[in-house]
Amino acid sequence: MDFNDTPEEAKFRGEARAFLEANLQLKSAESERLARKLKPLEYLKAAKEYQKRKAEAGFAGITWAKEHGGRGLPPIYAVIFNQEEAKFDAPSAPFSIGLGMCVPTVIAFADEATKERYVAKALRGEEIWCQLFSEPGAGSDVAASKTKAVRDGDDWIVNGQKVWTTGAHFSDFGILLVRTNPDVEKHKGLTMFIVDMKSPGVEARPIHQASGGREFNEVYFTDVRIPDKNRLGEPGQGWGVALVTLMNERLAVGGSYGPDYKEIFEFAREMPSPTGEGALIQNEAFRQKLADWIVRAEGYKLAKFRTMTALSKGQTPGPESSIGKVINANQMMDIANTAIETLDHYGIINDGDLAPLEGAFHQSYMFAPGLRIAGGTDEILKNIIAERVLGLPQDQRADKGVAFKDLPTGR
Repeated sequence: MDFNDTPEEAKFRGEARAFLEANLQLKSAESERLARKLKPLEYLKAAKEYQKRKAEAGFAGITWAKEHGGRGLPPIYAVIFNQEEAKFDAPSAPFSIGLGMCVPTVIAFADEATKERYVAKALRGEEIWCQLFSEPGAGSDVAASKTKAVRDGDDWIVNGQKVWTTGAHFSDFGILLVRTNPDVEKHKGLTMFIVDMKSPGVEARPIHQASGGREFNEVYFTDVRIPDKNRLGEPGQGWGVALVTLMNERLAVGGSYGPDYKEIFEFAREMPSPTGEGALIQNEAFRQKLADWIVRAEGYKLAKFRTMTALSKGQTPGPESSIGKVINANQMMDIANTAIETLDHYGIINDGDLAPLEGAFHQSYMFAPGLRIAGGTDEILKNIIAERVLGLPQDQRADKGVAFKDLPTGR
């Protein structure tokens, strides 16, 4: 396939580039340093302002239907914009989950009145969304959710706990997966709702991570009332709704994060070799690692062309998209670990003003384990690749045909 832009795509790329140059700074060590200095509320304000300008210029919701505020363009145009935006310091993180996963689910399953209420405001950055799936006992096995909802007239009363919810503490709304029927198999007793995160009984508690960040949360629900009109899909059909969200999630978290082989290559040109034989780049063992990283990165880039091919033909990317996160999250950790170990006893210094790349290797190393869990653990994604790409048989499941209430649990 020819991966060069068509004339129409080249024109769109030029328009996107012009918008980005007028509104953002190109990525650089200095721009990233300044971005890290922003306080959370300052960053959130900048993100909302940028999202509003992006929507006004027609670069938000590129693939969404025009009646929802989008352009109705083929998915390849969103790929082009994302390629260009990645070159700039775009404060888009607070909206990645809402616009990438939550609101598309609302569009797919909500009635027209609900879509009219929520979609446009989310696209303009006026409201932020989060995804409430994982629980302490239901992470990779999302269908094992125990947070329950009981019907009470025109409302549902929700009690339970979610965890690892990104951005819950600053979100306005969320999509919430709960158990509404424990008398059937676990996948059949779930229902999806839109929840107002400011409702009485909703409590978000930020989790202090090893990296120093606090973007993940525990979220508790105590007798929270959700109107039945906020239900997405039929009662008991929540698993089918969740699959739409999960498909979008695994595409969204499959990209690269943090320093990659290019950054550590530059680092190695300046860093002395631990064996005392000139710069680290001259060390044979390091050069072997560098070669492995380059091969993996190039292999993943070529694998992504499958996704681009599907998108350019108007098709939905297949399960091979799971490959990206398995490769990138592990490589991210390996690169960061190698850089820190090379610093020897200075590797313990995590001060952005003193450490190489302003501590980016340290941040990357401590963030990588979370990335290996978010959007499906390594093990879950390898199972998907094995079963749906390679055609290997499924694992044996002891919970098939068993009502959720009858599943054995630990004491």
